[in-house]
Amino acid sequence: MAGSFTIIDAGRVAELKGVCERLVQKNGIAEGEAFLYLEVTRGAAPRTHHFPPAGTPPTVFVSATRLVVPRALREQGGKAITYPDLRWARCDWKTVNLLGNVLGRQAASEAGAYEAILHRDGLVIEGAATNVFAVVGGVLRTHPLAHCMLPGITRKVIMELVAELRIAVREEAVTLAELAGAEEVFVCGSTTDVTPIVTLDGVAVGAGKPGPVTVRLREAFEARLYQAAGTAG
Repeated sequence: MAGSFTIIDAGRVAELKGVCERLVQKNGIAEGEAFLYLEVTRGAAPRTHHFPPAGTPPTVFVSATRLVVPRALREQGGKAITYPDLRWARCDWKTVNLLGNVLGRQAASEAGAYEAILHRDGLVIEGAATNVFAVVGGVLRTHPLAHCMLPGITRKVIMELVAELRIAVREEAVTLAELAGAEEVFVCGSTTDVTPIVTLDGVAVGAGKPGPVTVRLREAFEARLYQAAGTAG
């Protein structure tokens, strides 16, 4: 990628802001929506399969790309499929071991869908690259934080907005049967924002269009996002 940087001395964290700003400029994405990605490793060391020696400088990699999730998808909604969760037991750790996620997203792509909603033992866990919310019986539900799922930053903001808007919510796993009959389903993530799911496994969700709870949260999320970014959107 044009203008990518690798920082070896992680102690120079203050330099990250300048690095990120240069990346945005060098990649020509100062206008519109873009995405900055930071990845930290334990550093370069011999391949021994155990942690490197104490004092090994970690590596921090930063890249910048234009946001590829179209606004129309976020506004009009997209398709999803359900897919078995093939991942390991500590999905709450954000690692580069994403094979299970990739297989889910590939299955979704082959089905002409945007996201794969992962399930274990009949329970909805999260999306391949998102967290999942559903309105069941008039109540917003989402899986509680646990080892089996990633505690998404966007999910945290959504929960804050839910409290501010006084929307009834329960952190309780949704069953596959409940998901199939949900009034609304949406997914959220760093590049997904709040994206309605209007078709699940080829069947319309609710009325087949973004529902009122989803729309309300999407608008509130975007208002906070663009206010923080200092732009009108």
